[in-house]
Amino acid sequence: MKEQTIEKLVEEQRAYFMSRKTKNIKMRLNALERLEHAIKKREKEIHEALKKDLNKAQMESYMSETGMTYAELSYVKKHLRGWATPHTVPTPLAQFHGKSFSCPEPYGVVLIMSPWNYPFMLAMEPLIGAIAAGNCCIVKPSAYSPNVSKVICSLIKETFPRRYIAAVEGGREENTALLEQRFDYIFFTGGVAVGKYVMEKAAKYLTPVTLELGGKSPCIVDRTANIRLAAKRIVFGKFLNCGQTCVAPDYLLVQEEVKAELVQYLIKYMKKMYGSHPLQNEDYPKMINEKHFDRVCHLMEGMKIAVGGTYDRKQLKIAPTLLEHVREDDPVMQEEIFGPVLPILTFKDFSEAEKFVQKREKPLALYLFTTDKEVERKALANLSFGGGCINDTIIHLATSRLGFGGVGASGMGSYHGKNSFLTFSHQKSIVKKYNWIDLPIRYQPYTRWKEWAVRLFLK
Repeated sequence: MKEQTIEKLVEEQRAYFMSRKTKNIKMRLNALERLEHAIKKREKEIHEALKKDLNKAQMESYMSETGMTYAELSYVKKHLRGWATPHTVPTPLAQFHGKSFSCPEPYGVVLIMSPWNYPFMLAMEPLIGAIAAGNCCIVKPSAYSPNVSKVICSLIKETFPRRYIAAVEGGREENTALLEQRFDYIFFTGGVAVGKYVMEKAAKYLTPVTLELGGKSPCIVDRTANIRLAAKRIVFGKFLNCGQTCVAPDYLLVQEEVKAELVQYLIKYMKKMYGSHPLQNEDYPKMINEKHFDRVCHLMEGMKIAVGGTYDRKQLKIAPTLLEHVREDDPVMQEEIFGPVLPILTFKDFSEAEKFVQKREKPLALYLFTTDKEVERKALANLSFGGGCINDTIIHLATSRLGFGGVGASGMGSYHGKNSFLTFSHQKSIVKKYNWIDLPIRYQPYTRWKEWAVRLFLK
């Protein structure tokens, strides 16, 4: 799509937003119903596209993509009217007599740029929030997942008029053209480098942004953990979608005395879930493309492989892999892996693990396996991260009742459920004063008794 066409599309949406039709609550709910109906109608097609792009099994596609989208739609539809109602707050005595309240209003025309690793769900969930808040929206799916991108664009085109909700297919040229336009909000999910570029472009118009990025999310296992169950849950969270999950455990910090036992159970559950020959497992996902396949394979070079390490370039599959004797200056510890490779490091006491995490960029997620309440308290109090789990992995993002987002280098902003509505809304603060009384305290001339009264009222 040419830049002139994109510019015209943005102008059309801005004109439609100015008609104020998208602010109508019934219209928003109707739009969400239409979206849900369209997804259900195309569910098989969506799953087939996910199979082509990432080799996801139907169950995994439903569990981590369409099913989560349905859950978000259900939750948002149920609560939207309450969220959109003006919220009254107490009025300070100094502003007597009046009423204080906030009114949520949509930003206007918003841009959603989604990634390739969960290409359907990570396009739909922010779109649900944008619609619920009353915005017009342009969705830009990732060109790295072309089959899902095609389905998304077709679904949106058949469901909504382009002046309201539109989708733009394409790659770098279309991304650049979109980011040259003036949007009222930009929601981006992807890597840090592109996130910085998005923020740079947004600065031209002082456009607010949400950046859902990533980083090296640690998984810490101490001696008090249920080692067998920890291993089972780590294997699930790490190797889901072939490790191409922004909140997947990126590296493992395990207390020295339980490392051997943990590795033993990790290997057991890797074989139980993916088989002795995972590259032959038809339900095991693949890397998205050759570029990322080569990058992850390169990170394994020269490393001590405890299990796995095999790969098939023709299928773009890399076997679930554990790396031992990893040093913090190894290449695999210098970037987010985003693949089925798990480096294992050890620590003697929790303070050592704590310092290891603290001296790195703030991660998108952190996972702690422990039954020690003091260790749990220290981790929550002293470590900064976007979100996470205690005694599990990745499931914190699978609820509409908790916001999801990063901090520092792992991103900014939050969404899911009410947080999505708030992200795509401006909270307009209002004080309504009544006319039957007008306290003279604030007006000149100032006197000693007025100063006394002001000090009293403002305490």
